[in-house]
Amino acid sequence: MARTFRRPQQAHPIAELNLTNLIDLGFTLLIIFMIATPLIQQEQTIPVNLPKEAKSSQTTQADTEFIAVSIDKSGAYYYNGRLVSFAELKNLLGGLAQKSKQPVIRIRADSALAWQQVVTLVSELKRYNLTKITFDTEAAD
Repeated sequence: MARTFRRPQQAHPIAELNLTNLIDLGFTLLIIFMIATPLIQQEQTIPVNLPKEAKSSQTTQADTEFIAVSIDKSGAYYYNGRLVSFAELKNLLGGLAQKSKQPVIRIRADSALAWQQVVTLVSELKRYNLTKITFDTEAAD
């Protein structure tokens, strides 16, 4: 007796695509962009024309904390996007000096600014031994 090993029904390919996971991914990305965009825009609201420099690559560690200190063309100081007086800025820098791991201070100074204010800020940073400093610039074309 001959025996056949065929299946009684042929397997049909699944013609339906499950979109639930794709929709979940889309909503997750939407939420991430909704949270990240205001944080990026906050720093951009201070009207600072940054000086230009040649393009270069930079690397940072993942756990590095950045503090932005901006000076607009009128000489007003901003600490992480918040307008502060120079006396308040000194107190905030003193608090940063007490931390066990120093943050990186990002100086964002307008290119039309009298550089004496930048030098005053850097000397204040040196007074508190905050030595991790970077200057924000725009890439030259």
